[in-house]
Amino acid sequence: MNFAALTDPFVDYPLLQERVLSVLQALPEEVQRDFVEDPRFGTAIDNYEPGKGWTLLMPMPGPPGEASRRVVLRPKLEVAPEAFTKYIIAHEFAHAFLRNGGWGEITDVEEAADALAASWGFHKPPPAR
Repeated sequence: MNFAALTDPFVDYPLLQERVLSVLQALPEEVQRDFVEDPRFGTAIDNYEPGKGWTLLMPMPGPPGEASRRVVLRPKLEVAPEAFTKYIIAHEFAHAFLRNGGWGEITDVEEAADALAASWGFHKPPPAR
């Protein structure tokens, strides 16, 4: 599957780009297809500038249930530990796949994203000591 459109936003952050690709390649085919085939889904790098704000472009909302879907990652993930970075990427992809909803019996959106990411092999790392 071609993930170039989903990894290109991270070209200035090669390690982050590599990690995004690694996570995408590890996702189930159903999830990969959902992301690649949905024109409302995309990725972006957080470009917040103090005093200026953000200039992220988001697709226009569609009919109910068809809102835009964008995973925005922060540049500092370029230098974060690999396991943590991949967990964050998978967690955010889980939110996108679940359309910020629950998963099975899990109704809390954060718990649902954690559980789905873990089912994909990306477990939340223990807190740093």
